Amino acid sequence: MSYSEILYHEDGPVGTITLNRPDNGNMFTETMCHEIRDCIEAIRRETRTRVVVLTGAGDKFFCIGGQKDGMEKTKLYAGTLPTLEMYEAIDKLQKPVIASVNGFAVGGGNVLQMVCDVTIAKESAIFRQVGPMMGSFDAGYGTWYLEDLVGKKLAKEIWYANPKMTAQYAKDIGLINRIAQDDQLAEKKREFALEIADRGAFALASIKGAFKARHGGVGGLSRVTHDLLLSQYLGTEEHKELNQAFNERRQPDPSKFGQ
Repeated sequence: MSYSEILYHEDGPVGTITLNRPDNGNMFTETMCHEIRDCIEAIRRETRTRVVVLTGAGDKFFCIGGQKDGMEKTKLYAGTLPTLEMYEAIDKLQKPVIASVNGFAVGGGNVLQMVCDVTIAKESAIFRQVGPMMGSFDAGYGTWYLEDLVGKKLAKEIWYANPKMTAQYAKDIGLINRIAQDDQLAEKKREFALEIADRGAFALASIKGAFKARHGGVGGLSRVTHDLLLSQYLGTEEHKELNQAFNERRQPDPSKFGQ
C-alpha cells in the first residue's frame, strides 16, 4: 500500500511504520491517523510480520502530538482528530508493537508510545505531557495507561505539573523499557524486535489479548475468546462432530466431546 504521511517497510519478520512529517514534529493529522490504522489492519491480515515497530522520521522527533489543519470546524466527529482509531488499532493488533522513540515524544506523541506494547528510546529522547499548559488534555488512554505504567500519584504529577522527562528518568519510573545510545538506536531497536519475533506468535497474541481484556471491556474479552480460544475450538473433534451432526440432521456422538 502507498501512503502520504507514513512510510512502511518490512525487514524479515519486522514491519516498521514511520511517522513521516519531520518538518512538523511528526505530528499526526487526520490523514496520518487513518493511514496508521489502515496499515495496521493490513498487517493484521498477513502472517509475514510478527513484530511491528513504530518510529518517527528524522533524528529529532518521535511525535509531538496532533494537528487539525484542514479539518472541518465543527464539534461533531468530522472536526475531531481520529486518534482513538489509531490507538485502538495498535492496542487490538495481535502482534507486539514496539515504539522506537528517536526524539521528542510530547503530548499525544507520548500517549502514542504508551499505547505501544513496549518502548525503546535513544538517550537524548524527551518525554512530556503538555495538555493543561496549552488548553488540551487526554483523559482516556493518556491517563489510564500512564497510571498503569508509573502509578497514580506520579501519573497525576506528570499531567498536573508537566515536567520534561529524560529517557533515563522515563526508564527509572517504568514509562519505557530500554535505552540505546543515540547512534545505536536503529541497531538496538532491530535486536529488540528480533528477540520478540523469535517467540511463539500464537503465545504472544494470547498474552497481548489478556492484557487488552483488562481495559477493553466486552471488546477486550472478546479479543481473547473469539480470536484465540475459538480459533482453537474450531479445530477440535467436538466442533467437527457437532457441525457434521447438525448438517446431517442427526444426534451428535457425545463420546467425541472434549476431544
